[in-house]
Amino acid sequence: MSKTIKVALAGAGAFGIKHLDGIKNIDGVEVVSLISRDLEKTKEVAAKYGIAHVSTDLAASLALKDVDAVILCTPTQMHAEQSIACMKAGKHVQVEIPLADTLKGAQEVVALQKQTGLVAMCGHTRRFNPSHQYVHKEIAAGRFNIQQMDVQTYFFRRSNMNALGQPRSWTDHLLWHHAAHTVDLFAYQCGSPVVQANAMQGPIHPGLGIAMDMSIQLKAANGAICTLSLSFNNDGPLGTFFRYIGDSATYIARYDDLFNGKEEKIDVSQVDVSMNGIELQDREFFAAIREGREPNSNVAQVLACYEVLHKLEQQLN
Repeated sequence: MSKTIKVALAGAGAFGIKHLDGIKNIDGVEVVSLISRDLEKTKEVAAKYGIAHVSTDLAASLALKDVDAVILCTPTQMHAEQSIACMKAGKHVQVEIPLADTLKGAQEVVALQKQTGLVAMCGHTRRFNPSHQYVHKEIAAGRFNIQQMDVQTYFFRRSNMNALGQPRSWTDHLLWHHAAHTVDLFAYQCGSPVVQANAMQGPIHPGLGIAMDMSIQLKAANGAICTLSLSFNNDGPLGTFFRYIGDSATYIARYDDLFNGKEEKIDVSQVDVSMNGIELQDREFFAAIREGREPNSNVAQVLACYEVLHKLEQQLN
């Protein structure tokens, strides 16, 4: 595909805007349609980014013949159904993490991708952050092997707010959303499947109806272990912090930045063409469309993550 890739983006919230900012830096791609629930807010965002078509209905954008691909930054509970709708409309699709909030939903998306041959990718951003890419290259070169990963995913969300501090119309989830990042990354970095997984959760929030604290243990087939602590109750610092403890070094990854065990910053500016993990994720999606290949983080590649999450959910229930 040599022509400009025309994109519809669903979800004009915090993450949708991150994608719009990333796509501005990618040649040969144009966002031509923006979909979100609040029409006036969507019009404001569309005007800022020069997007001509605005709708509150994904189906209206899927009906546009010039749309080649869709990026879904919509509520978790819609991901599987909307991914399927995009592929049935003949559109390539990138859906933000998680692929689904049930194993059945994830399996249905994977089955349809195999049937259609379209590019279908899930936004497992940690695979693309320069910090984690650096560690991945060290492992691939045989210079580093993971013995343990210690991961903290901490937010302060006792009310239903998004990353911009705006009210959310849906409820986020520690297991199916935030744990998905680490479960997938652990197996991906180890190059070894998760063979053992345990979970515990704290009290259920009376208003939100979800567990606000969770602890997960993982073991890979190669013997590496991972401990993941998650909380919506943590009043700072906020974010996800990864400590890689290996046979030759210790690395601490904070989104796109990387440090050694002595908190000395490591230069990862030459790892890829950008220091923005979301932009790199989008670049992979569009490159896969142009080259007619499966992207890194193709839906079939990440299905094993959702099999683990399903088992953990069964434990918790």
